[in-house]
Amino acid sequence: MKIEEIKRVLAVFTLFRELTDFELTKVADIAITRDWQKQSHVFLQGDPLENVYFVFDGKIKIYKSDVNGKEQIVAMAKKGEMFPHVGFFRKGEYPAYAEVLEPSTLIAVPISKFESVLIENPELCIKVFKVLGEKIVDLQDRLEEQILNNTYEQIVKLLIRLAQNHGMEQEDGTILLKSEFTNKDLANMIGTTRETISRTLTKMKKDELIEVDETGNMIVDVEILMEEINLI
Repeated sequence: MKIEEIKRVLAVFTLFRELTDFELTKVADIAITRDWQKQSHVFLQGDPLENVYFVFDGKIKIYKSDVNGKEQIVAMAKKGEMFPHVGFFRKGEYPAYAEVLEPSTLIAVPISKFESVLIENPELCIKVFKVLGEKIVDLQDRLEEQILNNTYEQIVKLLIRLAQNHGMEQEDGTILLKSEFTNKDLANMIGTTRETISRTLTKMKKDELIEVDETGNMIVDVEILMEEINLI
C-alpha cells in the first residue's frame, strides 16, 4: 500500500480524522501495511510491545490467557478500530493475545517512531489521550458490571454492548447481531461458563426478550433489554 493510500485509510480513523495532510503524512511515513490470514496471531501475550495496529479490514480478537489456558476476551477489534490501547506511552510486553478471526489487513505503526510524531504534534497527542480516556471508561463500566451485577445482568448488558458496537440496525429499529460470537466467546467476555450463556439465552428467547433467525443471527431491541435491566 502506497503512502497516499495509507493516508486515505488512516484519515478515516477517529484518531487521525482532523489531522492536516502534512500531519497525516508524518504518520503514514512510518506505517507498515500487512495482510493476515485467519487463525494467525498478530502478537502473543508476553511478546515485546513494539507496534500499535489499525484495522483496515477484518476482525481481531484480543484475549488474555491464564496459566491453565482459560481464555478471557478483552475486546473485538474490527474495521476502523485500533489495538492495543496500552501501546502508547508504555514499555514492556503485550498484555494479551491478538488472534485474526478472518482475513485481515492491518496498518502497523511502530510505537517508538509514533511517540516522536506525537511529541512534534501536541494536537494529535491530545486526541490520543481522548481515545484512551474513552477506552478506560468502557473498561471501568465492564469491571463495575462484574462486581455489582449478577450473571444474568452481565449477559443482558453484554448483548446491549455487542448490539451497539457490532450490530446492524434494521428498519424496525431492532438490531441484527450476526452469529459470529459463539456461546464460548460470550462466556469468555464476562468470565462465566458456556452452559450458563446457553441457558440464559434460551430463557431470554422463551421470554421474548431476543429473537434468533434461521441462520442463528440474534435480533435484539436495546430498549427492551434496557427495561429488563431496570426491572431486575
